[in-house]
Amino acid sequence: MELIDLSVPIETGMPVYPGDPEVSVGPALTVADDGVNVLRLHLGSQSGTHVDAPFHVDDTLPALDELPLERFWGPAVVVDVRGAAPRSPIGPEPFRAAVLEGAMVLVATGWSAHWGSEAYAAHPYLTEEAARLLVARGVRTVGIDALSVDPTPADDFPAHRVLCGAHAVIAENLTGLDRLLDAQARGLPIEVSLLPLRLPGADGAPVRAVARVG
Repeated sequence: MELIDLSVPIETGMPVYPGDPEVSVGPALTVADDGVNVLRLHLGSQSGTHVDAPFHVDDTLPALDELPLERFWGPAVVVDVRGAAPRSPIGPEPFRAAVLEGAMVLVATGWSAHWGSEAYAAHPYLTEEAARLLVARGVRTVGIDALSVDPTPADDFPAHRVLCGAHAVIAENLTGLDRLLDAQARGLPIEVSLLPLRLPGADGAPVRAVARVG
């Protein structure tokens, strides 16, 4: 059994979605002055590797703490779309052949390789049709190794709206999905934890995303 970290580090100046709060991490207390070390964190709910609750796009939909824990932990299937071009749509075709029912679906675009660069915002994205296929197949947790399941920036969020409308969880800014693709190719089972901070009424929260392989 192997544990694989699928999270990006939370640090000052890290990439955020346009318009989101900038991230700042620094000492609030120090051993030298106060006897203990305590960090001060300034960040948005959508910072780094995080999950979106349906409430993120609609005030009438469930908030983070209103979702079952099963949305955040379970078996996962990784779908390989690493050949997608910058800013290209990912339609339903890559998902048709995979056995998706009862599993989280993680979309491996390979875009985590661009983390920290301007190219990171030029990621591929899910079409509304792809999101509808996933929902129809019973998928209620979808992750991607990119800034969003929709284009960045965007005037509308069709993939978010379809998935959130089905009370699904969306995980964004994952990393390390290439290692999961290798494990999947070897026939190893994959289980993923996306457990968020317990923030009542929240639209989302950072997570320490971890996969257990084997």
